[in-house]
Amino acid sequence: MSRKRKNTEPIRISGLSIIDIAEEGKGVGKAEELVIFVDKAVPGDVVDVRLVKKKKNFAEAVIETLHTPSALRQESFCSHFGTCGGCKWQHMQYQAQLTYKQKSVESALQRLGKIDVSGIEPILGSAENQYYRNKLEFTFSNKRWLDSKDMAEEAEGREMNALGFHVPGRFDKILGVEHCYLQANPSNDIRLKVRDYALQHHLSFYDLRNHEGAMRNLIIRTSSTGEVMVGVVFAYATPEQIEGLMEYLKATFPKITSLQYIVNHKKNDTIFDQEVVTYAGRDHIFEEMPLGNGKSVKYKIGIKSFYQTNSAQAYELYRITKEFAGLKGDELVYDLYTGAGTIANFVAHSAKQVVGVEYVPSAIEDAKFNAEFNGINNTIFYAGDMKDILTREFIAEHGKPDVVITDPPRAGMHADVVERLLEMEAEKIVYVSCNAATQARDLALLTEKYDVIRIKPVDMFPHTQHVENVVLLQLK
Repeated sequence: MSRKRKNTEPIRISGLSIIDIAEEGKGVGKAEELVIFVDKAVPGDVVDVRLVKKKKNFAEAVIETLHTPSALRQESFCSHFGTCGGCKWQHMQYQAQLTYKQKSVESALQRLGKIDVSGIEPILGSAENQYYRNKLEFTFSNKRWLDSKDMAEEAEGREMNALGFHVPGRFDKILGVEHCYLQANPSNDIRLKVRDYALQHHLSFYDLRNHEGAMRNLIIRTSSTGEVMVGVVFAYATPEQIEGLMEYLKATFPKITSLQYIVNHKKNDTIFDQEVVTYAGRDHIFEEMPLGNGKSVKYKIGIKSFYQTNSAQAYELYRITKEFAGLKGDELVYDLYTGAGTIANFVAHSAKQVVGVEYVPSAIEDAKFNAEFNGINNTIFYAGDMKDILTREFIAEHGKPDVVITDPPRAGMHADVVERLLEMEAEKIVYVSCNAATQARDLALLTEKYDVIRIKPVDMFPHTQHVENVVLLQLK
């Protein structure tokens, strides 16, 4: 016999004190034994909340009344804050963000890895916390997200096309972005001009549910060298429509270094298996990092290339990685999860040889190009699954490394890779991670043979809860 669910009033809690920040960036409060995660709450706030989800030991809630604002609060600088999911911590002072990022790294390493964090070094903040990204990808949609102001207007004649970001939790709704503080100009100018052109020329915006429409995505990459890449992803556009927009971009923004387009008929937005057509300029731009003594290393960036999205802070991350490695010039270095060889080519001039391994073949091609382009002849790169490539035979062929640098994806390292690291017994391991929880799991295994010597968090993404962390391990 089934029971009808009773209609109940929402549960409200008054005078809740926010005491911490959770991993996903929400404020944390406690009501008796119930832990409550509150969206857009800052430690120090006193709030009335309404529960939107309740489990046995925890609940999720939204603020109804802010009684006492935290001293750590600040005014958000973006008009889209609260709807756009991109910069969830804009309402918290940047120094406070850094404090809680450091705390989250300490907590994960202690709790999950049983690592002594008493000697952790202060987090390195980003010099720029606006316009710091070098890549953004925008989505066209014929289903614009409507706010309360939109809903109050007459539905007839309301513009429903949008170019912007996905609204959190809604794959089919796009927030039309007027100004984004993540990427410096000409990013905003290009996006708005492309949107206006598409509207004026009646180019259909993509329908994310029915998979139809001409305009699909817009990719903008910039670099510290001043170069600009624009990639337009079309779906069901005619050759004339493609030609019209590309010619407009070429004429309107003559400073675009690389102007490209893709026609994607797939049901997902990934472009890694798609043909790229270069309409004007080069098929790549260059990023540059200083090495000291007047030298630098240049990186070729294609539309599909992986590159750290905060260029200035990427340099700091790699500088710290190199410092932790303590290279003297005679070491054999293994760079695991090397991507486009950014770290490998950055440290190569300080090592005898660097062996890079990466899963994505196109990234390895970029790594090889970057080495050759910079006159680096002491790097070797291999493409394939790490656990399959990093075998005893591979190590016997290339030699036992003195230093291993590993920068795995968020999921951390495969157990077989950790096992191989324990077997090969390199003198040092420098572990770079974008997820302190999976890093802690791997460190717990590695401490069987290694001591943790240094820990340094690095903030790559201001106004988000994400944080990178660099750990130096020394063989016992």
